[in-house]
Amino acid sequence: MTIDDGVNDATKPMLQLYSHHRSSASYRVRIALALKGLACDYRPVHLARNEHLLPSFERLSPTRLVPLLVEDGRVLTQSMAIIEYLDETHPEPPLLPGDAAARARIRALAQDIACEIHPLNNLRVLRYLVRELQVAEDDKNRWYRHWVETGLEAVERQIAGHPATGRHCHGDTPTLADCVLVPQIHNAQRLACRLDHVPTVMRVFDTCMALDAFSSTQPSACQDAE
Repeated sequence: MTIDDGVNDATKPMLQLYSHHRSSASYRVRIALALKGLACDYRPVHLARNEHLLPSFERLSPTRLVPLLVEDGRVLTQSMAIIEYLDETHPEPPLLPGDAAARARIRALAQDIACEIHPLNNLRVLRYLVRELQVAEDDKNRWYRHWVETGLEAVERQIAGHPATGRHCHGDTPTLADCVLVPQIHNAQRLACRLDHVPTVMRVFDTCMALDAFSSTQPSACQDAE
């Protein structure tokens, strides 16, 4: 595969998303784009085949990570930064609504997943455990489940019974927190994590998945799904 560098090609759609269907960080951005009704040129980067290590992709992304969003020649990396960029440049519907305190709560919930859970169980870490540290497959899966299950329990404690929690993590419309929560649950289900101890989290997840922006962008719906 050769990854096309479309940064300066005026004939390309304004938004190009470099994504992998199973990348939860990429799924976050796919959800945000769908919530805002923004079409994009979807450009798959297969992580399991190491396509993120190709020189053509490294020219775009020195970190060799997805997602990567290109808009009007601007190259944007890191899912949380991309979503906040989209929220500022395409403000409706807002993914960080409310006053400063509300936005801080939304960001904190999102970071509890994106910064506390996800880094411990992303593909690079799991590969290192197996290939470099010679961790057995069963032990690797135990590692994964431990950090996901305990991390989601922390999220549950923050949203269960909180007056700002509504149908979604914060209020009754999707926010940045929901964009981050749903992909983590998809991964947790795929790896058979325990989820019965987080009923509020799962209620929010089910509410989100009833919306097209979440269901139509899930890994199995992507053009590079396997």
